[in-house]
Amino acid sequence: MIQKPSIPKGTRDFSPIEMARRNYIFDTIKRNFKLFGYKQIETPATENLSTLMGKYGEEGDKLLFKIQNSGDFLKSCSDEDLAERNLVKLTNKMCEKGLRYDLTVPFARYVVQHRNDLTMPFKRYQIQPVWRADRPQKGRYREFYQCDADVVGSDSLLNEVELLSLIDKVFCELKINVAVKINNRKILQGIAEVIGEADKIIDITVAIDKIDKIGLENVNAELRDKGLSEEAISALRPILELSGDNDAKLATMQEILKSSEVGMKGIEEMRTVMGGIDALGHTAKMEIDISLARGLNYYTGTIIEVKALDVQIGSITGGGRYDNLTGVFGMSGLSGVGISFGADRIYDVLCQLDLFPKDLDQTVKILFINFGEKEAMQSMKYVKAMREAGIAAQVCPDNSKIKKQMSMADSDHVPYVAFVGESELDKDCIVIKDMASGEQKSYTLAEAIELCK
Repeated sequence: MIQKPSIPKGTRDFSPIEMARRNYIFDTIKRNFKLFGYKQIETPATENLSTLMGKYGEEGDKLLFKIQNSGDFLKSCSDEDLAERNLVKLTNKMCEKGLRYDLTVPFARYVVQHRNDLTMPFKRYQIQPVWRADRPQKGRYREFYQCDADVVGSDSLLNEVELLSLIDKVFCELKINVAVKINNRKILQGIAEVIGEADKIIDITVAIDKIDKIGLENVNAELRDKGLSEEAISALRPILELSGDNDAKLATMQEILKSSEVGMKGIEEMRTVMGGIDALGHTAKMEIDISLARGLNYYTGTIIEVKALDVQIGSITGGGRYDNLTGVFGMSGLSGVGISFGADRIYDVLCQLDLFPKDLDQTVKILFINFGEKEAMQSMKYVKAMREAGIAAQVCPDNSKIKKQMSMADSDHVPYVAFVGESELDKDCIVIKDMASGEQKSYTLAEAIELCK
């Protein structure tokens, strides 16, 4: 018995209607990227593991898809290595490349590699797939697209304000109600200092980033496992439970962090960013969330995360400032800030809320019925003229029964069906039926083009 073909877990095929909907998302995001002055680049699907490892924290490194070396992939492994069965050690010797985990680290590599060709500040956008060896679940895939916008070579916090404005505009156009959560890595560093655990900043951020998923008590349990004292955990709790509006949160945090220089710097940056986006005006809810950490080691300033308000799903956009990311590639002192739209999760939100435009699956505006060889050839001439006028037109390729051809038009949601039979050939005209109203009448080619436009 022949086994039915399948695809790897966490990956998907996309039908024509799914692709139409995905392109609607990509086109909306891309249009706004261009509107805000970002330029498009692309990077390879594979990167050297030396480029990827160590940039996403210990948990991120575990989720990297590693590519086995071609040829004799065991040639660098000794008999002792194989006998030891140390998977990490063997993998490092057998694999030199990996699939990209995100678009930000490859972008940092790109900037360093092409620095002599770039004018700073450099604003780029990138829409490509990424891969993570994560456990597949609802809204989480092993292969998915990211839509990134970054600006490097500028320390100005106006860049953060602009990115927040970009986020607001994209979700307004997609008609998704969102809450934009904002924090600052310096505030988190300040918190670690004032609770007496400055050396455990990474452990703290990785744990509290899970607070929405596992709850505060489980976060506290994880912090205990990482070696935080009960006094530190008790001091952290009221900070994570902070309430009130944005101004009240900043005022409270300013009092808590007054002894921390880095923490006060974070408060100052937060005031500037929030003041800027409030001055511009926004539709989305902009909310300071002190528990927001995003768990990635390269963030150094503002942190951004977007949640859909009407659907239970994870983050649909995120980002932040990463002042020292290019330093690991030998280019220190270059500041950057960026965001990433999670296109796949945005797709799920639009599906659940039925927000996609109804005509997305319409590919052909007018379909010509095939009555035979002579009629079809004349119809092809009309189709050519319509296509030159920018109208999607098509002739049925097969001279099948009229009912079958009409059924094809109906299933493809074609708004107009054209008939060119012997009578129309003699009169040099086209009979067109409006599929919505059922009305049909005769048109010249010029009139038919105007109708379809």
